[in-house]
Amino acid sequence: MVNLIVITGPTASGKSDLALQISKEFPIEIISADSRQVFEYLDIGTAKPNQDEQKIVPHHFLDKVKPDEYYSAGLFGEQAYSLVSKIINRNRIPVVVGGSGLYIKALVEGLFDEETSDELFNIKEQLQKLIHQPDSKQELLNELQEVDPISFEKYSDQNNRRIIRAVAYYRVNKIPISQAQIEAQQKRNINPIYFSINHDREILYKRINNRTNQMWENGFQSEVEKILQMGYSPKLNSLDSVGYKECINYLNGDISKEVAISEMQKFTRRFAKRQLTWIRNQTPNIEWIEPNNLD
Repeated sequence: MVNLIVITGPTASGKSDLALQISKEFPIEIISADSRQVFEYLDIGTAKPNQDEQKIVPHHFLDKVKPDEYYSAGLFGEQAYSLVSKIINRNRIPVVVGGSGLYIKALVEGLFDEETSDELFNIKEQLQKLIHQPDSKQELLNELQEVDPISFEKYSDQNNRRIIRAVAYYRVNKIPISQAQIEAQQKRNINPIYFSINHDREILYKRINNRTNQMWENGFQSEVEKILQMGYSPKLNSLDSVGYKECINYLNGDISKEVAISEMQKFTRRFAKRQLTWIRNQTPNIEWIEPNNLD
């Protein structure tokens, strides 16, 4: 079993700075778990570690692909999992740093790969039609509670897609999807040790606002202009993210610069709130570090 240090948390909470401080005390290599820093040229807007910081300690999964190339949590999970053992074999300590919860989950647990078949597809289609009929959703919930009580408890939000997926999986495979997921996770052989910096919400939001202003002062607009001048479409998934969307709207003349900055701050705060919700719901036994105890 490999013990793996994971520094996670919302954007602007100081994850990268903490990792750099740790690198001064221990021989670490950083595995960046950030779904936007993986793209080349997206530097200022993703708060990517600069070249000087990357010289202090080896960083992995920065500038992995071009903005128009496909990348996913599944790819990251497999590639990062392979990298962990290589770092350990170099007698160094892998430290995962990032706020992309699905990326971290893919590395630590593996993403459950649900095999597709015509039978599974057909059953899902039938259930999709059935679940909108009166009383039918409750019947499916009752079935799920009987065949897969773990998923029933887990899906307390009663999300239709999740219910259909779990019931269909059991009907085809005759085992609960929760059991299949656990078996997939056990193959990872990783024991994650989670840490996050516990800023008060008001302080975190102030850090986000200040960092947004610094990004624009440091040339964020020029970065976006350069990316577009290189021929990359503003509709790319890599650019359809907080900050880049607002800057592109400004460059297109749709909003003023002041509004672009204000909206970037607002949507980044909302993104941080979603990250915190994910961490609290998906990250077990996390160690919350008070900012004044970082040393």
